[in-house]
Amino acid sequence: MMISVPSSLPIASCFPTRTMPVSPQDCFITRKSSKKKRKSSSRLVVVAVSQSQLERSKSTVDREKLKEREARERKEEVNRKVASKKAISIILRKEAAKAVIEKKHGGTNSRKLLPHTILEALHERITALRWESALKVFELLRDQLWYKPNTGTYIKLIVMLGKCKQPQRAHALFQAMIDEGCIVNHESYTALVSAYSRSGLLDEAFSLLNEMKITNGCQPDIYTYSILIKSCLQVFAFDRVQELLSDMKSEGIMPNTVTYNTLVDAYGKAGRFEDMESTLREMLQDGSCKPDVWTMNATLRAFGGSGQIEMMEKCYDKFQSAGINPNIKTFNILLDSYGKSQKYEKMSSVMEYMQKYYFSWTLVTYNVIIDAFGRAGDLRQMEYIFRLMKSERIKPNCVTLCSLVRAYGRVEAIDKIKGVLRYIENSDVTLDIVFFNCLVDAYGRAGCLAEMKEVLEIMKSSGCKPDKITYSTMIKAYQGRGLRDHAQELRDVIRQDINVNSRKVSSL
Repeated sequence: MMISVPSSLPIASCFPTRTMPVSPQDCFITRKSSKKKRKSSSRLVVVAVSQSQLERSKSTVDREKLKEREARERKEEVNRKVASKKAISIILRKEAAKAVIEKKHGGTNSRKLLPHTILEALHERITALRWESALKVFELLRDQLWYKPNTGTYIKLIVMLGKCKQPQRAHALFQAMIDEGCIVNHESYTALVSAYSRSGLLDEAFSLLNEMKITNGCQPDIYTYSILIKSCLQVFAFDRVQELLSDMKSEGIMPNTVTYNTLVDAYGKAGRFEDMESTLREMLQDGSCKPDVWTMNATLRAFGGSGQIEMMEKCYDKFQSAGINPNIKTFNILLDSYGKSQKYEKMSSVMEYMQKYYFSWTLVTYNVIIDAFGRAGDLRQMEYIFRLMKSERIKPNCVTLCSLVRAYGRVEAIDKIKGVLRYIENSDVTLDIVFFNCLVDAYGRAGCLAEMKEVLEIMKSSGCKPDKITYSTMIKAYQGRGLRDHAQELRDVIRQDINVNSRKVSSL
């Protein structure tokens, strides 16, 4: 930027100012007098300099001492945290290690850990759903001298145990919370209801619901009912869903948007389109609950997943006319539906729309498009999208690799499949049973029976146990090649697994 200088500014002011000229004689006089002054004032200057040096040295020493003290305090604080973390890790390894530590350092050493450190360790394990380690840290927390029971900590642990399908341990913690004098409220009851319902123990969950109704301050709310409704829908207990809805109305609790969305999504996945449409009508009649983008996505997924493309498009237009804007999940549903229905022109128009309005592709978007090109047999475009995905630094997952292997298996491109396996060796992708079943099917289609058998060894080394689909795919491949003896061996293996499992169940 050019800055304009005012023209009124005198040019002389830009230069250093001068004093009046001095004659040589005057200069000599001033020099002579200055010499006398220097001699008389030199001693004062030396004293002043020495005093200033002393003051500087003192201030420097004080500064260095202050820095050393601050550094020492920081180091001690770090050492205390490190020692506390080490104590947690050592104590949690084995009870024998704990006994050794207590012998060396005294029995109260494990009871003097820092609150911040142990609470942080507990939070990390709860977030990672490492329930066994979390319970050990919690026991260590309860042993601390500064410990005070907290209802919130118990609720977090109960929710974690529910997600890990450990309802009995969740109930034991609930009882321990009561024994320690913690306040029991509807949140703690709801956490326990969720723990039982997640494990499919609906009778126990419903009995807890009835217990909540007669307990003061623990009345069930919309969140409690929503959890039970979702659990009933997952096991297709639609009769119990209707019971819960009528029970909610009798208690004066009206469904919210989340409840309606849960019902719409579950009915759509189960193919109960009449119930889904009636739920949508009821939602529209209810003035307090308006459909949102989640309602839109659930409806589109239901019709698109069942191949009803025209109905899906009509619903999309109706939701847009109601002022509901699509998000990236909406476009992923449209792409997946068009791809599975082989409507590639409409699929490309959705991609153009996403590009026009700056919708960034996600992992799901790439997986959907790779799968669509693989189904169409367009391996060139599929591989291009896969390269584009890696260049955008989006990490492929097991779904991506399944689509690649499945596409290569259809055209019996064994070299390409081995290329995928080489990519897996150089990555940290966690493989699951679905990928191995795709690999077994691909080798079986191509007649590579030796490689197909090697997949079982890879599965064992990866800690993944073959299932019925694995064995049935292999049996089909052997029978297709006339190898009935190999197929019979696998049938015998399946019978042995069934007998072992039945013995385990009977022993329980």
